[in-house]
Amino acid sequence: MPETVYGVLIVGAGPAGLAAACRAAESGVRVAVVDDNPRPGGQIWRSGEGKFAAGAVAWLATAERLKVGFIAGARVFAAPAPGRLALESFSKGEFEVSYRNLILATGARERFLPFPGWTLPNVMGAGGLQALAKGGLPVEGKRVVIAGSGPLLLAVAKYMKEHGADVRLIAEQAPRAALNRFVFSLAMHPEKFIQAIGLRAQLLGVRYLTGCWPVAAGGKDKLESVTLRRGSKTWSEPCDYLACGFGLVPNLELAALLGCRMSATGVEVDEYQLSSVPGVYCAGEITGIGGLELSLAEGEIAGLAAAGRVETAHTRFHARESGRHFATALDHAFALRAELRSLAQPETLVCRCEDVTLARIQSCRGWREAKLHTRCGMGPCQARVCGPAIEFLRGWKVESVRPPLFPASVESLIKASRSTP
Repeated sequence: MPETVYGVLIVGAGPAGLAAACRAAESGVRVAVVDDNPRPGGQIWRSGEGKFAAGAVAWLATAERLKVGFIAGARVFAAPAPGRLALESFSKGEFEVSYRNLILATGARERFLPFPGWTLPNVMGAGGLQALAKGGLPVEGKRVVIAGSGPLLLAVAKYMKEHGADVRLIAEQAPRAALNRFVFSLAMHPEKFIQAIGLRAQLLGVRYLTGCWPVAAGGKDKLESVTLRRGSKTWSEPCDYLACGFGLVPNLELAALLGCRMSATGVEVDEYQLSSVPGVYCAGEITGIGGLELSLAEGEIAGLAAAGRVETAHTRFHARESGRHFATALDHAFALRAELRSLAQPETLVCRCEDVTLARIQSCRGWREAKLHTRCGMGPCQARVCGPAIEFLRGWKVESVRPPLFPASVESLIKASRSTP
């Protein structure tokens, strides 16, 4: 049987990936989407109880009508040859897919910053707690503190409150003045302004403290309280869960492995979302954190361009530009304050996988030296957690990406190596 070669292969089934798939498939190109989740939608459209978020329904219906292929529950762990990716899934083991054009829509993940007690059980990412709750974690009656930075905190607080959690407070590290400027900037984006007002109205009764951040989590065997600081005031807040996230960082590993050139915000792309690598397009948060509308616009442009419809892609340029203005305002409003760099103490773990403390990396001169001397960033997460944290703390960027991008079986690694030219 001849090998299937997709005209457009998309990695990531979130908003950008789905938009790209639909626009490419409309052109009659054979399209498939790869995602490591069992269902499409990504983190932003993830919904509990087997349902899809409202925003995803139309895109999923279009994808089904256009016969877009979905390769679910599979992770790309290597790129053994140009035009080919190696994947591993629980159901199929190792297998490879070939493509003519590739669109990376790998999204983003939460940024964690280390502080004393951050490794205690029940201290987790804000989006992580929401995902666990959607998957069945009971939160009704649980005392929850949500801390960090960014609009995600409000969305998580809303979900927790709707599902019966006792949301004690939201601690936003950004100063009130910066947030006020951000709110005024939403006048150029009426829909977002209405969404913001509606979201805040649904959280009436929940304390929202600006200029406030966690300095330590306390508890013997699991989380019992969090110590918060706001100005000159420091206090302890009892809680069962601490949901903590300091903004988002793009998932760049696959793009880096393929050799894509990077910008200050993510992968560098041209006006058609084409990266520096021929035939490899990037869309959504991988090019920079910007929100849903920007991800959709970039996904549509990438899908159209990858399918050869560059003139039609121009019709989405205005929407993308509007999204970029919003992204800039978002970035300025929720910039991380310098005080957060002093939260970790010498004995605080900065690399959880390899149990590396801050003291052990302080004598190192860069990321490579820290890896060689301490194994920092060499554990199962492959620096996905400690990498952005150490970049914020020390200014070091992860210097290289090598396969496997995710933990893979020895059998899969051997099979992939045989495909390497």
